Amino acid sequence: MKSTTWATGLSVSGDGVGVVAHAGGTAVRLLAEQVGLTRELSGALSRRGFVPGHDRGQVLVDVATMLAGGGEAIADIDTLRHQEEVLGSVASAPTVWRALDELTPARLKRVEKARARTRARVWELAGGPPAARAAGRTLDSDLVVLDVDATIVVAHSEKENAAATFKRTFGFHPLGVWCDNTSELLTVALRPGNAGSNTAADHIEVLTKAVAQVPRAHRKKLLVRVDGAGASHALLKWLTDQDAKRGRHVEYSVGFAVTETVRTAIAAIPAEGVWSPALKANGETREKAHVAEITGLLPQSLLSEWPVGMRVIVRRERPHPGAQLSLFEENDGWRYQAFATNTATGALQFLEARHRAHARVEDWIRHAKDTGLGRLPSREYAINEAWLAAVAIAADLVAWLRLLALPERLAACEPKALRYRLLHVPARITRGGRRRRLRFPKTWPWVKDIVAVFARITAIPRPA
Repeated sequence: MKSTTWATGLSVSGDGVGVVAHAGGTAVRLLAEQVGLTRELSGALSRRGFVPGHDRGQVLVDVATMLAGGGEAIADIDTLRHQEEVLGSVASAPTVWRALDELTPARLKRVEKARARTRARVWELAGGPPAARAAGRTLDSDLVVLDVDATIVVAHSEKENAAATFKRTFGFHPLGVWCDNTSELLTVALRPGNAGSNTAADHIEVLTKAVAQVPRAHRKKLLVRVDGAGASHALLKWLTDQDAKRGRHVEYSVGFAVTETVRTAIAAIPAEGVWSPALKANGETREKAHVAEITGLLPQSLLSEWPVGMRVIVRRERPHPGAQLSLFEENDGWRYQAFATNTATGALQFLEARHRAHARVEDWIRHAKDTGLGRLPSREYAINEAWLAAVAIAADLVAWLRLLALPERLAACEPKALRYRLLHVPARITRGGRRRRLRFPKTWPWVKDIVAVFARITAIPRPA
């Protein structure tokens, strides 16, 4: 019987010319060029008397471009080297190793300053950051929301400073700060696997760096959200001190441990007239969930240990089947969670929903792990720290791509979908009239969007 399958007559050869794989990823590198990031990094990493074969700022941008495209190892830089007809000469894997090894703590600080200067320009181009959202509505347009969280990065081999984690794995416990308005990874600190979840010094360090990344004109009104790891006296005191600075208003919303004292206060809440219905993420009322404030029910001896103005709000809800409850919760069948805030006004339901919106940071962490954070390339701790600097740059570039260039149906894509639709699309390169042209497949479902992305990026005026 004659075969009629789709593979009939199909042959494969390796002699194609003029074809560029992952051509859509050129948009990421081009964006870094247009907004001035490449130039800023080049200036930050230049050294008197040292003229490398590959500009170190460009190398760092290329690593970030590779990570945005899904690269997981330094050797994956070869995907960009393949595009030499478009990108020009790209550093080899050994050169990338050397470039990362050269990023001493002092140079990493200069990289941070270069990122901050570029971010200020990007936010200016975008007309400011988008307003953050909670409970189905936008927050104040001038409010910048900083979400702090840590994650576990498993090491599958012996690496410097890798250690056992609280989840009984082995690896690292990096701590990062994301801007909820834009999804930018403002800063990330590599820490050993046994680093504490609620180490105040680490939280203060990353928040100090994160605030420095926020353009000066947008630092006037900040909201810092942390899960239960943030409920330390030192951190809340530091945040209160920041709020006291002239011209700056800093609010916080942090998880608060349900201790025996808190349980006593919860038990003292009247059964009627105090609990209010909780809200869903979209602002609708959530059934079998309520919120109440217990600040006035806590002993003064406890409140005196915390900053003035701190409020404690409790949420209760019926647990899902199989949930583990404490003895206190089993007594009445409710599950309790608490958080502390210094926000003086606003409905309790909204403040609680605003705090729960911190859960979006789990998405940002997942995206970061899919963009280089999930696998550290070296046995050396210093090189892995430099790798995280490239991860933060990659996260920034993807966020800036959404802010400045992506059409609506691409802007909603997560990293994997964005690669599938844009970054990994091949194109043919042709020449004529002293120009090079990337010709994307005419039949690709998102080809018009791809052309629009490149048009918007090239229209960005380069900094003087």
